[in-house]
Amino acid sequence: MEMTGQQHIPATKQKVWDALNDADILRVCIPGCQELIKSSDTEMSAVAVIKVGPVKARFQGAVTLSDLDPPNGCKIMGEGQGGVAGFAKGGAVVRLEEIKDGTILHYTVEAQIGGKLSQLGGRLIDVTAKQLSGQFFKKFAEEILARGASQAATGSVDQGTAGAATEVAAAGERSQADARTFQGAPTPYRPAQQASSAVSLAVLAITVFVAVLIAMWAIYGGLLPSLMPAGGDVAADGRAHVSPDAAGAAQLIMAAAIGYLFGARSARRD
Repeated sequence: MEMTGQQHIPATKQKVWDALNDADILRVCIPGCQELIKSSDTEMSAVAVIKVGPVKARFQGAVTLSDLDPPNGCKIMGEGQGGVAGFAKGGAVVRLEEIKDGTILHYTVEAQIGGKLSQLGGRLIDVTAKQLSGQFFKKFAEEILARGASQAATGSVDQGTAGAATEVAAAGERSQADARTFQGAPTPYRPAQQASSAVSLAVLAITVFVAVLIAMWAIYGGLLPSLMPAGGDVAADGRAHVSPDAAGAAQLIMAAAIGYLFGARSARRD
């Protein structure tokens, strides 16, 4: 038996080539395939249940790839045993042609059959072979498209997740920067606080001024004679007599007031 044909597949030549060498894709696409194991880059073993007319058989076979020319084509040789149903062996030459909207897969198949299968007649075998090949290529094209769409969706999700993670990280960095700026910035004075501070400093200034006048009067006397009480004790030189304790107390008041004033101003600056 000899059969030739071609199939349009809406995918690049490289993707079609990769799919032809992917055991998982072939297992899904081969009609009746129950098992397909790839033992090396050029060898596979398969188990499939195939029905040709009234004969249904479970075939076990081995497939070998040769004349590899990736991604342009190769030669496939296979042989299967179906028990009492007979056997099948043969080969196929596959050539990939890239076109504008996909790839054209060209194939030429030569096969020999024996046993009960050979008694069914060449026409029935040819029709069955064409049906099986049509089912295979239709499913093959669908599988390539489905996996391509799945990979594109996965890539979009990954990009979206990465973009969201980047945005979250950027927001975190902005928050940390704002926190550092807030911690490092001086606390601003409010208008009420500024007015209260100004009043306090004015009171302190008046207190210091009064304390200085009292101390100077107490020490030197006569600086402000109008403040002397009536009948006060005045020396011959015109100076008032003040006890050392009173003078010391006045000096302490003056020193304390000055120190408090400067301390308050320093705290305000900090």
